[in-house]
Amino acid sequence: MKCIYCGSPDSKVIDSRSADDDTTIRRRRECINCGKRFTTYETVENTPVFVIKSDGTRQLFDPQKIRTGVLKATEKRKVSLSDVDALVDGVTKQIYNSMAQEVTSKKIGEMVMERLKNLDEVAYVRYASVYRSFKDLPTFMEELQKLMQKDGAGADDRGGNGK
Repeated sequence: MKCIYCGSPDSKVIDSRSADDDTTIRRRRECINCGKRFTTYETVENTPVFVIKSDGTRQLFDPQKIRTGVLKATEKRKVSLSDVDALVDGVTKQIYNSMAQEVTSKKIGEMVMERLKNLDEVAYVRYASVYRSFKDLPTFMEELQKLMQKDGAGADDRGGNGK
């Protein structure tokens, strides 16, 4: 870090501690050249992530929108708010950890559905029905059958006919 007094690029950290709400680190430094001390603050830089909607428009990623959708899907289900928050945090971390600057709304929906399927199957079907915009009953039934087959509840898993 460049010294604010003499401009030397060499300094050493004397003390580091958390500042604010643990999102900033306060560092006390000493210039190697002139010996004067100064304070710097270090924060994490969040790179903005944009969501590409199905109509091609872009908007800033907002985890609150995921939370709202999941809360609607889990309404009147025995799913705790901490489980909802964990789901939203998991999807949010996955998006930011991908280091991508853009993500499609379709990809986000798939991430949410994968986690909802493990959390509550009824909430999963509710979310999927809105997310995938089921046009008719056969499409909806097809999705239910896929879910049942993956759970081992499908008709094919109930035993053979002796062949």
